[in-house]
Parts: sequence; structure tokens; C-alpha cells
Amino acid sequence: MGRTDIGPPDFREMLPDVIKKNYGKWKYHETPRPGVLRHVSETGDELYTVRVGSPRLVSIDFIRDICDIADKYCDGHLRFTSRSNIEFLTDAKAKADGIIEEAAKLGLPVGGTGACISNIIHTQGWIHCHSAATDASGLVKSVMDELYEYFTSMKLPAFLRIAVACCINMCGAVHCSDLAIVGIHRKPPKVDNEKVLAQCEIPTTIQSCPTGAIRRHADPDIKSVTVREDLCMYCANCFTVCPAMPMADADGDGLAIYAGGKVSNARKPPMFSRMIVPYLPNNPPRWPEVVDVIKKVVDVYASGAKKYERMGEWIERIGWEKFFKLTEIPFTEQHIDDFTHAVETYRTTTQFKW
Repeated sequence: MGRTDIGPPDFREMLPDVIKKNYGKWKYHETPRPGVLRHVSETGDELYTVRVGSPRLVSIDFIRDICDIADKYCDGHLRFTSRSNIEFLTDAKAKADGIIEEAAKLGLPVGGTGACISNIIHTQGWIHCHSAATDASGLVKSVMDELYEYFTSMKLPAFLRIAVACCINMCGAVHCSDLAIVGIHRKPPKVDNEKVLAQCEIPTTIQSCPTGAIRRHADPDIKSVTVREDLCMYCANCFTVCPAMPMADADGDGLAIYAGGKVSNARKPPMFSRMIVPYLPNNPPRWPEVVDVIKKVVDVYASGAKKYERMGEWIERIGWEKFFKLTEIPFTEQHIDDFTHAVETYRTTTQFKW
């Protein structure tokens, strides 16, 4: 195929030689230890994949360090997974052992395969995103420090996926993860009337609101807008087009926790996660309240679920009432779905409880 400057390069040019040689001929694979996959081809060739956890935000020095490992053991080949794990691909067990030793020297954990917690997928957070209600990297670091043993071992009932989204726009796909942390705003944007006229186009700002909460200012002499709090859903769309309407608020911003989602179609269809904690405060740099809840839920799941049972499947088997009891999470009025069409999601049965 001829090279062009349109679109991505041909992925086949970037594959290791052992994959090119055995493309479509893999016989089976196994997990000899946490973080290591062994694929065996019909020809007898082997491919070892060493999965290493990494932060999502990395420095050039970090990139150089892992590229040195890839050059030494993998003929320069490595890849990043969708959850920001690093995977080194090599054709010999001795090289895989060398990769593990080199990763240990850099302080990088090997794991994230099989019945474990993989790296947490997360959004940008305060480091970049203008609409974030919380941080991402610091929060993920705090949670994974507490769950480290579940990354480097395979002692969970099934694999567990955790996601973090820094606002309810949910760039992190938290609606379909076993556990999810969502940043939430609880106060409408603060309108700076002096800056609106200089920085914003008022008609565009009004049209950016999906709920019609933004209106022209009632005083014709004030060239600005007002926000109806009863209609505002704190999405920060207005701040995207009008920097004079910031959403961030130290007292109002916080986090909610969801549980029970999955993308897998095994045993049960894909499932949406549901809220288990409506609000926890932002307490950087370690977010102790959030970490405590996540650790408690994972520990209870690890001790109570059956083999291969995902978190949502475990919750449905024991019932949400027992889930709240076991995890010691208080049930509040915020857990009750009051959406207009919520009746379609209610449990309707002749039995009062099961």
C-alpha cells in the first residue's frame, strides 16, 4: 500500500516481527503470573506481554526510560493500553524477566491482568479541563495507592474496572464501570457582569445552555446574563463559550460514587452503574473520604462475590439492600430516582423485597 499523508499510518508496519509472522495463527494464551501474558502460536512461537502500570501524565524523562527498556528487550516495541498501562512485547521468557526487573528499578508495578484491578481510566481534571469539579491524577494516585495489592495480584473474583470523570459530562465512561468516581458541581456558574460583555457573545452563551437556564439580564442597562438555578444542571457548557461564567467552587464542588456497571456481554448484558454515594467533599491531596469508601466496597466485593462474578452481578444477586448494609453506606433520599420517566426503572413486582 502506498504511503500518503492522509489518515493514520498502517498499523501492520508497527507490529513486532513475531506478531507479523503469526498473525491470525495464535493457538492459546495464558497468564503465568500477574501482569504477564503468554501467547503461543500454532508454529510454536511465543509472545510475552509484560503489563506495567503508569501515570497518565508523564514526563519526557519517563518516556525515555521506558523506551530504553523497549530498545533493550523488545526491539523497540511497546504500546499503551486504553487505561494507560504500558505493555512491552517480546518473544522470549528471559527477556520478559528482564523487563520485570527493569520496571522494578523504575518503581513501576507489574500487574493489571486477570482477576485484578487494572489501571484507573480518568479524565483531565484540574490539570487541564476548564469544567472539572475535581482533580483526576491526584485522586487516581490516592485510590490506587490503597488498592495496590489488587493490581499486582489476581485474587479478586473477576477483573474490576474503575473510572474517574471530573464532571458529569463523563468523558471517562464512568457509566459502564464496576466502580466510578464522578466530580459534581452543586452551584450554578458565577456571572461576572463586567467581563461578560468583553469576553462573551451573549446570544451564543444563551444558546449554549441545554436547559434554557441562561437568560438576558433583566436590567437593559446591564449587558449581561442571569442564570435560573432551578433549571441549571451544572454542565459547564456556558463556561466553555463564556469564560466570565466560571463553575469551580471550593465549597460546592465534590464527588459522587457509582457502582455496578460493565461493558462485557458475558453471563448478563452490559449494565449501567448506579449511584451509591451522592456527595463527598474535595479534600486534596489524598481525598481520604473517597479512598475509604472505594477500599471498603472493593474489600466487601472481594470477600463476598463468586468466581467470575462482576461487581454489578454480585450486587444484583445479593440485592441493593444488602449491598448498602455490607458496605455501611447510608441510604439517602438522593438515591431515589426522581426523573420524570423514572417509573420505567423502578423495581415493580408483587414482592415487597427480595
